[in-house]
Amino acid sequence: MTLPIVQYGHPALRRKGARVEQITPAILKLIDEMFATMHEAAGVGLAAQQVAQALQLTVIDVRAVKDRPSTLQLGGQDADAEACMPLVLINPEIKPFGEPATGPEGCLSFPEIFADITRPEQVTVTALNRQGERIEFTAGGLLSRAIQHEYDHLQGILFIDRMSAKVRSGLQEELDALQQATKAALRPAG
Repeated sequence: MTLPIVQYGHPALRRKGARVEQITPAILKLIDEMFATMHEAAGVGLAAQQVAQALQLTVIDVRAVKDRPSTLQLGGQDADAEACMPLVLINPEIKPFGEPATGPEGCLSFPEIFADITRPEQVTVTALNRQGERIEFTAGGLLSRAIQHEYDHLQGILFIDRMSAKVRSGLQEELDALQQATKAALRPAG
């Protein structure tokens, strides 16, 4: 089953997620529904806030993107990023590092809006997986960018907050229209 993806202007997108204290059947069902939703929308990541759940939970799968490679290190050794997909990160902690890298980003909560965003090129991650096991790894390339983008969602930060003022100004009309449409849809009929 898929879930509705909330769009810019929905209050859930600005909520910091609560820690997931226990991996319950409801959490496992949410993970499955988030993957189904993300894949149907042709995304590479989806945070719980994007389906109106303020939790520290995100799902990522970069296998469909062939023109933007990902790197992964497990225990200091190079690993196959695709073999580790799909990825569930529960209560993630990240440490971005490396040179700033600018690359294109979009967001399922901002349909048809894209911009170049600058982020550190690599990230170390500590999180729980779907089974509640602690995982640690270092990512680069698209996987690093996706993790940082989704982690921001878990903190109530949106990719528009990372845009340069000039880029955001150029998109302001589209952003205002999206926000107004979302808020209008949330108003009770009457």
